[in-house]
Amino acid sequence: MKRVVITGLGPLSPIGIGKENYWKSLIEGKSGVGLISKFDTTDFDTKIAAEVKDFNPSDYIDKKEARRMDKFTQYALAGTKLALEDGKVDLDKLNLERVGVVLGVGIGGMETMETEFTKLRDRGPNRISPVFIPMMISNMGPGQISMTFGFKGPTMTVTTACASSTNAIGEAYRMIKAGYQDMIITGGSEASITPISVAGFCSMKALSTRNDTPTKASRPFDKERDGFVMGEGAGILILEDLNHALARGARIYGEIIGYGSTSDAFHITQPDPEAKGATRAMELALEEGKVDYKSIDYINAHGTSTYFNDKLESLAIKNLFKDHAKNINISSTKSMTGHLLGAAGGIEAIATVLAIKEGVIPPTINYESPDEECDLNYTPNKAVGRNVNYALSNSLGFGGHNASILLKKYID
Repeated sequence: MKRVVITGLGPLSPIGIGKENYWKSLIEGKSGVGLISKFDTTDFDTKIAAEVKDFNPSDYIDKKEARRMDKFTQYALAGTKLALEDGKVDLDKLNLERVGVVLGVGIGGMETMETEFTKLRDRGPNRISPVFIPMMISNMGPGQISMTFGFKGPTMTVTTACASSTNAIGEAYRMIKAGYQDMIITGGSEASITPISVAGFCSMKALSTRNDTPTKASRPFDKERDGFVMGEGAGILILEDLNHALARGARIYGEIIGYGSTSDAFHITQPDPEAKGATRAMELALEEGKVDYKSIDYINAHGTSTYFNDKLESLAIKNLFKDHAKNINISSTKSMTGHLLGAAGGIEAIATVLAIKEGVIPPTINYESPDEECDLNYTPNKAVGRNVNYALSNSLGFGGHNASILLKKYID
Protein backbone atom coordinates (compact mmCIF):
# COMPACT_ATOMS: atom_id res chain seq x y z
CA MET A 1 0.00 0.00 0.00
CA LYS A 2 1.15 3.53 -0.82
CA ARG A 3 1.58 6.37 1.65
CA VAL A 4 -0.60 9.38 0.82
CA VAL A 5 0.56 12.92 1.49
CA ILE A 6 -0.87 16.43 1.03
CA THR A 7 1.31 18.64 -1.16
CA GLY A 8 -0.83 21.61 -2.22
CA LEU A 9 -3.56 23.75 -0.66
CA GLY A 10 -6.08 25.99 -2.41
CA PRO A 11 -8.65 27.57 -0.08
CA LEU A 12 -11.08 30.11 -1.46
CA SER A 13 -13.11 31.09 1.58
CA PRO A 14 -15.25 33.82 3.16
CA ILE A 15 -12.27 34.78 5.34
CA GLY A 16 -9.61 34.82 2.66
CA ILE A 17 -8.47 33.58 -0.72
CA GLY A 18 -5.25 31.58 -0.75
CA LYS A 19 -3.48 29.64 1.97
CA GLU A 20 -1.78 32.57 3.70
CA ASN A 21 -4.88 34.77 3.89
CA TYR A 22 -7.10 31.91 5.00
CA TRP A 23 -4.76 30.68 7.73
CA LYS A 24 -4.04 34.19 9.04
CA SER A 25 -7.78 34.85 9.42
CA LEU A 26 -8.32 31.50 11.14
CA ILE A 27 -5.71 31.98 13.81
CA GLU A 28 -6.79 35.60 14.35
CA GLY A 29 -10.39 34.48 14.88
CA LYS A 30 -11.79 36.59 12.05
CA SER A 31 -15.45 36.15 11.10
CA GLY A 32 -16.46 36.14 7.45
CA VAL A 33 -20.18 36.55 8.17
CA GLY A 34 -22.09 39.65 7.11
CA LEU A 35 -25.33 40.83 5.54
CA ILE A 36 -26.15 39.07 2.27
CA SER A 37 -25.19 41.24 -0.71
CA LYS A 38 -26.20 38.86 -3.51
CA PHE A 39 -29.95 39.51 -3.41
CA ASP A 40 -32.65 41.49 -1.60
CA THR A 41 -33.35 39.81 1.74
CA THR A 42 -36.24 42.07 2.80
CA ASP A 43 -38.73 39.21 3.08
CA PHE A 44 -36.27 36.65 4.51
CA ASP A 45 -36.03 35.69 8.17
CA THR A 46 -32.29 35.23 7.73
CA LYS A 47 -30.40 38.09 6.12
CA ILE A 48 -26.82 36.97 6.77
CA ALA A 49 -24.30 34.60 5.22
CA ALA A 50 -20.57 34.11 4.79
CA GLU A 51 -19.87 35.27 1.24
CA VAL A 52 -16.55 35.09 -0.60
CA LYS A 53 -15.19 38.62 -0.95
CA ASP A 54 -13.12 40.16 -3.76
CA PHE A 55 -13.39 37.18 -6.10
CA ASN A 56 -12.81 38.04 -9.76
CA PRO A 57 -13.17 34.98 -12.01
CA SER A 58 -10.94 36.54 -14.69
CA ASP A 59 -8.02 36.38 -12.27
CA TYR A 60 -8.14 32.60 -12.70
CA ILE A 61 -10.24 31.77 -15.77
CA ASP A 62 -10.58 33.09 -19.32
CA LYS A 63 -13.48 35.57 -19.33
CA LYS A 64 -15.35 33.82 -22.15
CA GLU A 65 -15.03 30.44 -20.46
CA ALA A 66 -16.04 31.84 -17.06
CA ARG A 67 -19.36 33.01 -18.51
CA ARG A 68 -20.13 29.38 -19.34
CA MET A 69 -19.58 28.21 -15.76
CA ASP A 70 -21.70 28.34 -12.64
CA LYS A 71 -20.07 30.07 -9.68
CA PHE A 72 -19.37 26.75 -7.94
CA THR A 73 -17.30 25.65 -10.95
CA GLN A 74 -15.47 28.98 -11.02
CA TYR A 75 -14.61 28.52 -7.36
CA ALA A 76 -13.44 24.95 -7.98
CA LEU A 77 -11.16 26.01 -10.84
CA ALA A 78 -9.76 28.95 -8.90
CA GLY A 79 -9.08 26.74 -5.87
CA THR A 80 -7.36 24.19 -8.09
CA LYS A 81 -5.14 26.84 -9.64
CA LEU A 82 -4.20 28.07 -6.15
CA ALA A 83 -3.43 24.50 -5.01
CA LEU A 84 -1.30 23.72 -8.07
CA GLU A 85 0.66 26.94 -7.60
CA ASP A 86 1.08 26.25 -3.88
CA GLY A 87 2.24 22.72 -4.65
CA LYS A 88 4.62 23.92 -7.39
CA VAL A 89 3.19 21.33 -9.76
CA ASP A 90 4.77 21.26 -13.23
CA LEU A 91 2.07 19.79 -15.46
CA ASP A 92 4.58 19.05 -18.21
CA LYS A 93 6.37 16.61 -15.93
CA LEU A 94 3.29 14.63 -14.88
CA ASN A 95 1.80 11.49 -16.38
CA LEU A 96 -1.62 13.08 -16.75
CA GLU A 97 -3.30 9.69 -17.08
CA ARG A 98 -2.25 9.09 -13.46
CA VAL A 99 -3.83 12.32 -12.16
CA GLY A 100 -7.52 12.30 -11.20
CA VAL A 101 -10.11 14.71 -9.81
CA VAL A 102 -12.54 13.78 -7.02
CA LEU A 103 -14.62 16.76 -5.94
CA GLY A 104 -17.25 17.09 -3.24
CA VAL A 105 -20.30 19.10 -4.31
CA GLY A 106 -23.41 19.14 -2.18
CA ILE A 107 -25.85 21.12 -4.32
CA GLY A 108 -24.15 22.24 -7.55
CA GLY A 109 -25.27 24.97 -9.92
CA MET A 110 -28.13 26.46 -7.93
CA GLU A 111 -27.45 30.01 -9.14
CA THR A 112 -27.69 28.86 -12.75
CA MET A 113 -30.84 26.88 -12.01
CA GLU A 114 -32.57 29.90 -10.49
CA THR A 115 -31.47 32.25 -13.28
CA GLU A 116 -32.69 29.96 -16.03
CA PHE A 117 -35.94 29.11 -14.28
CA THR A 118 -36.69 32.82 -14.01
CA LYS A 119 -36.17 33.12 -17.78
CA LEU A 120 -38.51 30.19 -18.37
CA ARG A 121 -41.19 31.68 -16.15
CA ASP A 122 -40.96 35.25 -17.46
CA ARG A 123 -39.89 34.86 -21.10
CA GLY A 124 -40.65 31.31 -22.19
CA PRO A 125 -38.71 28.13 -23.02
CA ASN A 126 -36.94 29.51 -26.09
CA ARG A 127 -34.91 31.89 -23.92
CA ILE A 128 -33.17 29.17 -21.91
CA SER A 129 -29.39 29.17 -22.38
CA PRO A 130 -28.02 26.31 -24.50
CA VAL A 131 -25.36 25.79 -21.83
CA PHE A 132 -27.86 25.69 -18.96
CA ILE A 133 -27.50 21.96 -18.34
CA PRO A 134 -23.68 21.75 -18.52
CA MET A 135 -23.41 24.81 -16.28
CA MET A 136 -25.78 23.42 -13.67
CA ILE A 137 -24.83 19.77 -13.27
CA SER A 138 -22.59 19.04 -10.30
CA ASN A 139 -20.06 16.91 -12.19
CA MET A 140 -19.01 19.94 -14.22
CA GLY A 141 -16.78 21.17 -11.38
CA PRO A 142 -14.34 18.26 -11.66
CA GLY A 143 -15.03 18.04 -15.39
CA GLN A 144 -13.83 21.60 -15.98
CA ILE A 145 -10.79 21.03 -13.77
CA SER A 146 -9.93 17.98 -15.85
CA MET A 147 -10.39 19.80 -19.15
CA THR A 148 -8.53 22.92 -18.08
CA PHE A 149 -5.43 21.15 -16.81
CA GLY A 150 -5.51 17.96 -18.90
CA PHE A 151 -5.99 15.48 -16.05
CA LYS A 152 -7.07 12.15 -17.59
CA GLY A 153 -7.45 9.93 -14.53
CA PRO A 154 -10.81 9.25 -12.84
CA THR A 155 -12.87 12.44 -12.67
CA MET A 156 -15.97 12.40 -10.48
CA THR A 157 -18.26 14.20 -8.09
CA VAL A 158 -19.10 12.93 -4.61
CA THR A 159 -22.44 14.17 -3.27
CA THR A 160 -23.25 13.31 0.33
CA ALA A 161 -24.67 16.66 1.45
CA CYS A 162 -22.40 18.33 4.01
CA ALA A 163 -20.10 15.31 4.14
CA SER A 164 -19.34 15.54 0.41
CA SER A 165 -15.82 16.98 0.59
CA THR A 166 -14.61 14.71 3.35
CA ASN A 167 -15.96 11.69 1.51
CA ALA A 168 -14.26 12.97 -1.66
CA ILE A 169 -10.93 13.32 0.14
CA GLY A 170 -11.35 9.88 1.68
CA GLU A 171 -12.13 8.22 -1.63
CA ALA A 172 -9.21 10.01 -3.30
CA TYR A 173 -6.95 8.83 -0.49
CA ARG A 174 -8.05 5.24 -1.04
CA MET A 175 -7.37 5.43 -4.81
CA ILE A 176 -3.81 6.59 -4.25
CA LYS A 177 -3.23 4.20 -1.35
CA ALA A 178 -4.24 1.28 -3.58
CA GLY A 179 -1.89 2.42 -6.32
CA TYR A 180 -4.49 3.42 -8.92
CA GLN A 181 -3.35 7.05 -9.17
CA ASP A 182 -0.21 9.09 -8.46
CA MET A 183 -2.01 12.36 -7.70
CA ILE A 184 -5.61 13.47 -7.17
CA ILE A 185 -7.08 16.95 -7.01
CA THR A 186 -9.74 16.78 -4.32
CA GLY A 187 -11.75 18.71 -1.76
CA GLY A 188 -14.97 20.55 -2.58
CA SER A 189 -16.76 23.57 -3.97
CA GLU A 190 -20.15 25.17 -3.32
CA ALA A 191 -21.93 28.41 -4.26
CA SER A 192 -25.46 28.15 -2.92
CA ILE A 193 -26.13 31.52 -1.31
CA THR A 194 -29.16 32.08 -3.54
CA PRO A 195 -32.75 33.08 -2.77
CA ILE A 196 -34.25 29.61 -3.02
CA SER A 197 -31.47 27.94 -1.03
CA VAL A 198 -31.65 30.46 1.78
CA ALA A 199 -35.46 30.33 1.73
CA GLY A 200 -35.37 26.54 1.92
CA PHE A 201 -33.08 26.46 4.93
CA CYS A 202 -35.12 29.28 6.54
CA SER A 203 -38.24 27.17 6.11
CA MET A 204 -36.51 24.36 7.98
CA LYS A 205 -35.62 26.80 10.79
CA ALA A 206 -32.01 25.67 10.32
CA LEU A 207 -30.39 29.10 9.89
CA SER A 208 -29.35 31.64 12.48
CA THR A 209 -31.51 34.77 12.57
CA ARG A 210 -28.96 36.81 14.49
CA ASN A 211 -29.18 39.45 11.76
CA ASP A 212 -28.22 42.41 13.95
CA THR A 213 -24.85 40.91 14.93
CA PRO A 214 -23.73 38.82 11.93
CA THR A 215 -20.19 38.17 13.15
CA LYS A 216 -21.63 36.65 16.35
CA ALA A 217 -24.16 34.42 14.57
CA SER A 218 -22.11 31.27 14.02
CA ARG A 219 -21.41 30.00 17.55
CA PRO A 220 -20.81 26.25 17.57
CA PHE A 221 -21.19 24.47 20.92
CA ASP A 222 -22.36 27.68 22.60
CA LYS A 223 -25.59 27.36 24.55
CA GLU A 224 -27.09 30.38 22.77
CA ARG A 225 -26.59 28.96 19.27
CA ASP A 226 -29.65 29.37 17.07
CA GLY A 227 -28.72 27.78 13.75
CA PHE A 228 -25.99 27.65 11.15
CA VAL A 229 -24.78 30.37 8.79
CA MET A 230 -24.53 29.55 5.09
CA GLY A 231 -21.11 29.93 3.51
CA GLU A 232 -19.62 29.48 0.06
CA GLY A 233 -16.27 28.85 -1.59
CA ALA A 234 -13.89 26.00 -2.29
CA GLY A 235 -11.22 24.03 -0.48
CA ILE A 236 -8.93 22.15 -2.86
CA LEU A 237 -6.09 19.83 -1.82
CA ILE A 238 -3.48 17.93 -3.78
CA LEU A 239 -3.13 14.35 -2.57
CA GLU A 240 -0.11 12.46 -3.80
CA ASP A 241 1.69 9.16 -3.51
CA LEU A 242 4.65 9.81 -1.20
CA ASN A 243 7.25 8.46 -3.62
CA HIS A 244 5.82 10.54 -6.44
CA ALA A 245 5.91 13.64 -4.23
CA LEU A 246 9.50 13.00 -3.16
CA ALA A 247 10.61 12.41 -6.74
CA ARG A 248 9.43 15.87 -7.78
CA GLY A 249 10.75 17.55 -4.64
CA ALA A 250 7.34 18.50 -3.29
CA ARG A 251 6.73 20.22 0.03
CA ILE A 252 4.72 17.90 2.26
CA TYR A 253 2.15 19.38 4.66
CA GLY A 254 1.03 16.16 6.25
CA GLU A 255 -0.10 12.60 5.66
CA ILE A 256 -3.55 11.00 5.46
CA ILE A 257 -3.56 7.60 7.12
CA GLY A 258 -7.21 6.75 7.76
CA TYR A 259 -10.77 7.28 6.57
CA GLY A 260 -14.13 6.27 7.98
CA SER A 261 -17.53 6.56 6.32
CA THR A 262 -20.86 5.42 7.80
CA SER A 263 -24.59 6.04 7.66
CA ASP A 264 -26.95 6.71 10.55
CA ALA A 265 -29.88 5.04 8.73
CA PHE A 266 -32.08 7.16 10.97
CA HIS A 267 -33.58 10.43 9.65
CA ILE A 268 -33.41 12.76 6.64
CA THR A 269 -32.00 15.67 8.65
CA GLN A 270 -31.47 14.81 12.32
CA PRO A 271 -28.46 12.80 13.51
CA ASP A 272 -28.83 9.48 15.30
CA PRO A 273 -29.65 10.44 18.93
CA GLU A 274 -27.02 7.99 20.20
CA ALA A 275 -24.41 9.29 17.71
CA LYS A 276 -23.45 5.74 16.74
CA GLY A 277 -22.72 6.55 13.09
CA ALA A 278 -20.48 9.51 13.84
CA THR A 279 -18.69 7.52 16.53
CA ARG A 280 -18.09 4.62 14.16
CA ALA A 281 -16.78 6.87 11.37
CA MET A 282 -14.03 8.21 13.64
CA GLU A 283 -13.36 4.71 14.96
CA LEU A 284 -12.92 3.33 11.43
CA ALA A 285 -10.47 6.10 10.56
CA LEU A 286 -8.40 5.27 13.65
CA GLU A 287 -8.53 1.55 12.87
CA GLU A 288 -7.28 2.07 9.32
CA GLY A 289 -4.50 4.33 10.55
CA LYS A 290 -3.61 1.89 13.35
CA VAL A 291 -3.70 4.77 15.84
CA ASP A 292 -4.75 4.47 19.47
CA TYR A 293 -7.51 6.89 20.44
CA LYS A 294 -5.27 8.41 23.14
CA SER A 295 -2.91 9.66 20.41
CA ILE A 296 -5.39 12.17 18.95
CA ASP A 297 -4.41 15.77 19.69
CA TYR A 298 -6.94 17.76 17.65
CA ILE A 299 -10.36 17.36 16.06
CA ASN A 300 -11.70 19.81 13.52
CA ALA A 301 -15.36 19.24 14.32
CA HIS A 302 -18.30 19.49 11.96
CA GLY A 303 -19.70 21.91 14.56
CA THR A 304 -22.49 23.61 12.64
CA SER A 305 -23.92 25.81 15.45
CA THR A 306 -27.19 23.87 15.43
CA TYR A 307 -28.63 22.29 18.56
CA PHE A 308 -28.62 18.63 17.54
CA ASN A 309 -25.37 18.56 15.55
CA ASP A 310 -23.23 20.12 18.27
CA LYS A 311 -24.78 18.09 21.07
CA LEU A 312 -24.50 14.76 19.22
CA GLU A 313 -21.04 15.32 17.74
CA SER A 314 -19.85 16.04 21.28
CA LEU A 315 -21.51 12.80 22.38
CA ALA A 316 -19.78 10.89 19.57
CA ILE A 317 -16.39 12.22 20.66
CA LYS A 318 -17.09 11.20 24.26
CA ASN A 319 -18.36 7.79 23.12
CA LEU A 320 -15.10 7.00 21.35
CA PHE A 321 -12.45 8.85 23.33
CA LYS A 322 -13.88 8.40 26.82
CA ASP A 323 -11.70 10.15 29.44
CA HIS A 324 -9.23 11.26 26.76
CA ALA A 325 -11.94 13.41 25.13
CA LYS A 326 -11.22 16.27 27.53
CA ASN A 327 -7.52 16.22 26.55
CA ILE A 328 -8.28 16.84 22.88
CA ASN A 329 -8.37 20.34 21.43
CA ILE A 330 -11.54 20.62 19.37
CA SER A 331 -12.56 23.53 17.19
CA SER A 332 -15.23 24.40 14.69
CA THR A 333 -13.81 26.71 12.06
CA LYS A 334 -17.40 27.18 10.85
CA SER A 335 -17.59 29.77 13.62
CA MET A 336 -15.53 31.93 11.24
CA THR A 337 -16.26 30.65 7.72
CA GLY A 338 -19.90 29.73 8.11
CA HIS A 339 -21.03 26.37 6.73
CA LEU A 340 -19.84 25.75 3.17
CA LEU A 341 -22.18 22.76 2.83
CA GLY A 342 -20.58 20.37 0.31
CA ALA A 343 -17.31 22.32 0.39
CA ALA A 344 -17.03 22.39 4.19
CA GLY A 345 -14.83 19.32 4.50
CA GLY A 346 -12.38 20.74 1.95
CA ILE A 347 -11.56 23.97 3.73
CA GLU A 348 -11.67 22.19 7.08
CA ALA A 349 -9.17 19.55 5.95
CA ILE A 350 -6.91 22.44 4.94
CA ALA A 351 -7.33 23.97 8.40
CA THR A 352 -6.56 20.61 10.01
CA VAL A 353 -3.36 19.92 8.08
CA LEU A 354 -2.16 23.49 8.70
CA ALA A 355 -2.80 23.02 12.42
CA ILE A 356 -0.51 19.98 12.24
CA LYS A 357 2.11 21.74 10.14
CA GLU A 358 2.15 25.00 12.15
CA GLY A 359 1.51 23.63 15.64
CA VAL A 360 -1.43 25.98 16.21
CA ILE A 361 -5.07 25.11 16.92
CA PRO A 362 -7.61 27.49 15.32
CA PRO A 363 -10.26 28.69 17.78
CA THR A 364 -14.01 28.31 17.99
CA ILE A 365 -15.03 31.95 18.13
CA ASN A 366 -18.23 33.30 19.74
CA TYR A 367 -18.05 30.70 22.51
CA GLU A 368 -19.52 32.66 25.40
CA SER A 369 -22.13 30.52 27.19
CA PRO A 370 -21.08 26.95 28.04
CA ASP A 371 -23.63 24.23 27.37
CA GLU A 372 -23.77 21.34 29.84
CA GLU A 373 -24.40 18.98 26.91
CA CYS A 374 -21.30 20.28 25.12
CA ASP A 375 -18.66 20.04 27.80
CA LEU A 376 -15.38 19.47 25.94
CA ASN A 377 -12.41 21.72 25.12
CA TYR A 378 -13.59 23.63 22.04
CA THR A 379 -10.54 25.95 21.99
CA PRO A 380 -12.71 28.95 22.86
CA ASN A 381 -12.16 32.29 21.13
CA LYS A 382 -8.36 32.27 20.82
CA ALA A 383 -5.93 30.09 18.91
CA VAL A 384 -3.54 28.04 21.06
CA GLY A 385 -0.16 26.56 20.34
CA ARG A 386 0.04 22.78 20.52
CA ASN A 387 2.20 20.11 18.97
CA VAL A 388 -0.24 18.11 16.84
CA ASN A 389 0.85 14.65 15.75
CA TYR A 390 -2.56 13.20 14.91
CA ALA A 391 -5.81 14.95 14.03
CA LEU A 392 -9.28 14.13 12.75
CA SER A 393 -11.52 16.19 10.49
CA ASN A 394 -15.22 15.33 10.74
CA SER A 395 -18.17 15.98 8.45
CA LEU A 396 -21.81 14.98 8.95
CA GLY A 397 -24.49 15.39 6.30
CA PHE A 398 -28.25 15.38 5.83
CA GLY A 399 -29.36 11.84 5.08
CA GLY A 400 -27.21 10.48 7.88
CA HIS A 401 -23.85 10.61 6.10
CA ASN A 402 -20.80 10.57 8.42
CA ALA A 403 -17.21 10.94 7.27
CA SER A 404 -13.93 11.33 9.12
CA ILE A 405 -10.34 11.52 7.89
CA LEU A 406 -7.27 10.91 10.01
CA LEU A 407 -4.20 13.05 9.37
CA LYS A 408 -0.75 12.87 10.89
CA LYS A 409 2.43 14.88 11.00
CA TYR A 410 4.71 13.84 8.15
CA ILE A 411 7.91 12.15 9.25
CA ASP A 412 10.20 10.88 6.51
